[in-house]
Amino acid sequence: MTELYDASSIQVLEGLEPVRKRPGMYIGSTGHRGLHHLVYEVVDNSVDEALAGHCTKIDVTIFPDCSVRVTDDGRGIPVDPMPDQQDRPAVEVVMTKLHAGGKFGGQGYKVSGGLHGVGVSVVNALSEWLIVEVCRDGLRYRQRYERGTPVTDLEVVGRCGKERGTTVHFLPDREVFDDLNFNFSTLSQRLREVAFLNRGLRITLTDEREQTEEVSAPGISDDYGEETGSAEGDGERGGRVGVGQALLDDATCEVTFLGKGPGGPKSVTYCYKGGIVDFVKHINKHKEPIHPHIIHFEGEEQVNGKQHTVEVAMQWNAGYTDNVFSFANNINTHEGGSHLSGFRAALTRTLNDYARSKGFLKEKEENLSGEDVREGLVAILSVKLEDPQYEGQTKTKLGNSEIRGFVESVVSQKLGEFLEENPGDARQIISKAVQAARARQAARKARDLTRRKSILENTTLPGKLADCSIRDPAACELYLVEGDSAGGSAKQARDRSFQAILPLRGKIINVEKARLNKILSNAEIQAIISACGTNVADEFDLSAARYHKIIIMTDADVDGAHIRTLILTFLFRNMLELIEAGYVYIAQPPLYRVSHKRQDYYAFSDAQLEQLLNRIGRQGVTVQRFKGLGEMNPEQLWETTMNPDKRTLLQVTVDDAAIADEVFSTLMGDNVEPRRDFITENARYVRTLDI
Repeated sequence: MTELYDASSIQVLEGLEPVRKRPGMYIGSTGHRGLHHLVYEVVDNSVDEALAGHCTKIDVTIFPDCSVRVTDDGRGIPVDPMPDQQDRPAVEVVMTKLHAGGKFGGQGYKVSGGLHGVGVSVVNALSEWLIVEVCRDGLRYRQRYERGTPVTDLEVVGRCGKERGTTVHFLPDREVFDDLNFNFSTLSQRLREVAFLNRGLRITLTDEREQTEEVSAPGISDDYGEETGSAEGDGERGGRVGVGQALLDDATCEVTFLGKGPGGPKSVTYCYKGGIVDFVKHINKHKEPIHPHIIHFEGEEQVNGKQHTVEVAMQWNAGYTDNVFSFANNINTHEGGSHLSGFRAALTRTLNDYARSKGFLKEKEENLSGEDVREGLVAILSVKLEDPQYEGQTKTKLGNSEIRGFVESVVSQKLGEFLEENPGDARQIISKAVQAARARQAARKARDLTRRKSILENTTLPGKLADCSIRDPAACELYLVEGDSAGGSAKQARDRSFQAILPLRGKIINVEKARLNKILSNAEIQAIISACGTNVADEFDLSAARYHKIIIMTDADVDGAHIRTLILTFLFRNMLELIEAGYVYIAQPPLYRVSHKRQDYYAFSDAQLEQLLNRIGRQGVTVQRFKGLGEMNPEQLWETTMNPDKRTLLQVTVDDAAIADEVFSTLMGDNVEPRRDFITENARYVRTLDI
């Protein structure tokens, strides 16, 4: 029977109905990311006031009921009636209309980051309730909304003297979001970045909740991930964990506990008078700069009556990776764009010109490549423009074509001036790039040699790899397993049709301290590259991946954590695209086996063990603590860690490259002091330590 399809089939959603109908279209998801995006949207409005020169501080507070309040000292949202909107107050229009605000023309905002998002009206639509307060012209106004609908008129509730600003207090809707558990670390990292990018802006995050430990299904990250399956009953469970958070939690936040010590309410304040110069200092704090001065400059121009500005801060360190972060109107442009293209072109050309003019490069030597000049570089590139145009669905790539030439011109001029005025710094920078060029050429020869030996060819796989029979990469899994003993158990436990096992002998090379040519000479690294099939570094090809799940499975002890960290460091530094594609996972083997009345139970943490013992009793119970995967027989390993119907996997993501870089530099870099500080700071969180 053919269904009727005519004009009556067309549905028109009015006001904020589309948001509640399809929230994922507006905030990305109804999980962890979408929940935090609500806070970012409100904060972005306050930041736009700061960009316009009218806001000096922003306060964000998380309350015990999971509501959030954002307060600024900006001009306050206008409250006067709008004739073309049935004389409704402007603040009500802003809160209830999808495309209403001061950023679509006129003189409200010259520069705005808010246009990349969806606006505070979407926050209103997805909140159980929202209260907005505005202080303007000596009066305090208030209006309350429920699920986007005004339930009170805009009322004058008092006087505020010279005080001004906007307060938005909202409770996310439990009918929309899977979980209302805001993560302090996630919010603080984002707010710190905003503070770096807005020199002198004071941002405070306060968490008034009591921090109690939650007992959840193994591997499901209340703080960092979205649950991909049910925590109850059968079915594969998993979560998402940032590549940095896969190694540590909250290490990047210096917090003040409010009276009750760790576990109680806490607060952190960010304010950087140096702006992005302080940002570079922060990223390089665990590294060894090769020149003392941070290069910093700004430039501006008028194009077709519109103002463009660029600000750059940069410094090279002794490391081998580059960290160049680009922003447009405070928006982190993860995918780059025209401004980043202009920066890179100017950087490469300017350093080559200087190197040749001063004799660092001989006439017959080839030019330094972009890869060479960026080795060890930490740079923050921030542009401000009146009409940003973003490409792609994620709005993280700047598309304004005129910005490339502008940035290229400013960087060429200012960087050239710095090199001429600071010959000592210039010598260190050029020497570093020349060394990188020689190492690149050596790595190329090493790849050519190994290719001739068929070590990296996809057609020749490492002998210790137990491959699977299926040839569809999307259905295949590769387990990177610590040691031959665990590898033997895993080979017996696996489903041979789709699960491949690669045992790794000992600890792979720490790639944080080595260039690519040395990395490629390591046998275990060669085995990983060969098994994955993608090659590595500038020859990486994601389409050649032989497995779409690469699962790191190590022991649940100190050595296992170290090996996992080494593997993650290698993947992050040399095969980042695997992580970005969502192909990298961490297995979650159990810590304990509990036998009771001829039945076995498994616990994945001390907290779960206590919960289990409280449930089944402690009489006649045998508890075994697994110190290694090799202690489990194949049946136990399959049942707990490898069976897709019951296992837990954490998917590794890179939500913030700057945070991830900081973590790897802290844990794996040459500088011992920050690692000692990290251990000292976090030792109190360790309950049981196997050495």
